Amino acid sequence: MEKKKYYMTTAIAYASGKPHIGNTYEIVLADSIARFKRAQGYDVFFQTGTDEHGQKIELKAKDAGVTPQQFVDAAAGEIKRIWDLMNTSYDKFIRTTDDYHEKQVQKIFKKLYEKGDIYKGYYEGMYCTPCESFFTESQLVDGKCPDCGRPVTPAREEAYFFKMSKYADRLIEHINTHPEFIQPVSRKNEMMNNFLLPGLQDLCVSRTSFSWGIPVDFDPKHVTYVWLDALTNYITGVGYDCGGEGTEQFKKDWPADLHLIGKDIIRFHTIYWPIFLMALDLPLPKQVFGHPWLLQGDGKMSKSKGNVLYADELADFFGVDAVRYFVLHEMPFENDGVISWELMVERLNSDLANTLGNLVNRTISMSNKYFGGEVRSTGVFEPVDEELRLVALDTPKKVEAKMEELRVADAMTEIFTLFKRCNKYIDETMPWALAKDETKKDRLAEVLYNLVESIAIGAELLEAFMPETADKILAQLNAQKRGLDAMDTYGQHVSGCRVTEKPEILFARLDMKEVLDKVEKLHPPVEEAEDKASGNGNETGDESQEEAVIDIEPKPEITFDDFEKLQFQVGEIIACEEVKKSRKLLCSQVKIGSQVKQIVSGIKAHYTAQEMVGKKVMVLVNLKPAKLAGIVSEGMLLCAEDENGELALMTPEKPMPSGAEIC
Repeated sequence: MEKKKYYMTTAIAYASGKPHIGNTYEIVLADSIARFKRAQGYDVFFQTGTDEHGQKIELKAKDAGVTPQQFVDAAAGEIKRIWDLMNTSYDKFIRTTDDYHEKQVQKIFKKLYEKGDIYKGYYEGMYCTPCESFFTESQLVDGKCPDCGRPVTPAREEAYFFKMSKYADRLIEHINTHPEFIQPVSRKNEMMNNFLLPGLQDLCVSRTSFSWGIPVDFDPKHVTYVWLDALTNYITGVGYDCGGEGTEQFKKDWPADLHLIGKDIIRFHTIYWPIFLMALDLPLPKQVFGHPWLLQGDGKMSKSKGNVLYADELADFFGVDAVRYFVLHEMPFENDGVISWELMVERLNSDLANTLGNLVNRTISMSNKYFGGEVRSTGVFEPVDEELRLVALDTPKKVEAKMEELRVADAMTEIFTLFKRCNKYIDETMPWALAKDETKKDRLAEVLYNLVESIAIGAELLEAFMPETADKILAQLNAQKRGLDAMDTYGQHVSGCRVTEKPEILFARLDMKEVLDKVEKLHPPVEEAEDKASGNGNETGDESQEEAVIDIEPKPEITFDDFEKLQFQVGEIIACEEVKKSRKLLCSQVKIGSQVKQIVSGIKAHYTAQEMVGKKVMVLVNLKPAKLAGIVSEGMLLCAEDENGELALMTPEKPMPSGAEIC
């Protein structure tokens, strides 16, 4: 029987430098999905790669004293090294400097131009080089880029534009009739409410102010700009031929079954990309999943803060599979996740060393101690065995169900629930007590057999997420893989097999202080390093610099009865858009429990509409509705303000459900 195809991609990484762990999370997430699909029997083609053109790279190469091609060769090599280090099983690593890709982009550009979807015009506005974006004066924040806060410069240049609005209604219909197309649903709502329904502007698809890009062959002073180059890798990588028939692989694999991308580029993949495909008369991908971000414990990763974490450094401390476990298991389905050295140590010690590692070690050690390593089923069944068997048989079904929804963290939780049940089974059956009674020898053998059988099922399920660990466990148990289809029967481990004589320690417990001391030596805080370099290290220790404080004019005292009139709850922003003709206002749709309130806030100078979506915020719920710029506002978002007028939304310190009361 021919296998069903499954074509999946990650976003291609921008070849501007070494990827941090937040960037690396995506390839590990994609790998776990690809491996699981293969285990389900799919013919998987898993593509990743690098985006290697643009003005940023041209400037970085100039600063480094190398050609752009030399620069991206080195950067792409480093990205590929990290992907390989993390044991990711991609089938193709595409580069947008690949000759085949570049030629196809030129053919695509020409076809769309000849079709009338691309036309020549002028782009004028304030230009941000790092973001490679134009902005109008009204979009600037304090005269700077609204996205990154850096300076902008006035620019006007000839450019080609793509007629986005021509296909907007068709895309809206597709999204409405294919609810699975954009996931999670919150991302779909954001795209519809913030971009599609208000109306699409034509998209700039060429530039003349730099040369590091794919030339427009019929107008060589232009180079193809960003998305028409980058996004088309998903079809050129599998052999699309614009104007030709394409390869057999393209005919088999397209449309893609899954584009896995970060939530920050969901607009480009769910609006620009499907519209390009419509213009090329190609079917749309089946699903685009915008995953959340992995943040450092003290905020977004930043080299200036000295808090950037890299996969290779984490792997040196904890091992590759421990890093894979953490980034996959600790990431929520929709909200951002958090990583830190402290959390890594805690999870390694509790989940990996204790729950899993200790379970495998004890089971193998007892099998050797009591039966010379032989594991055999004796059929001496007791009621306590039934619950373990049911959990072991139910776990594969639950894992498959979670993976169908791409809820990878939840799938891993189900596997570790089985391992925890095995540990509980040891406590319930007390093998050490059975071993003291010669008449209970067959019962002891059955207990150990049940443990080996259940662990083997869990280990095989774990393979998609922690492949090296899964293989080590199965090898130590001398257990054969049975396949997902055969996991509906308990007792398949061959009776009489012997476990390894000496169990290997899968994960050694780590001392928190030792790890943090090593980390501090490896990465001294940037501020501390700068102080020492300038002689401001305060070596005497006589004084400590106090954190800045603000005193404000006190308001009249209120009674507790006054306070009780105010209703504060946790809300989740599910959509947000700029209020037209206003320089200050954003309009947010805030989910509070089972209801959604519309709240208008004067925070556009501090947050973009895209940044707002997905945030958990503190809301004054029972504020009388009022009209701001003609729009009804049904509450207030709570913010803190510093002496410079900078605002920060008040957010819960720990994960809290939408609607939770603030008291």
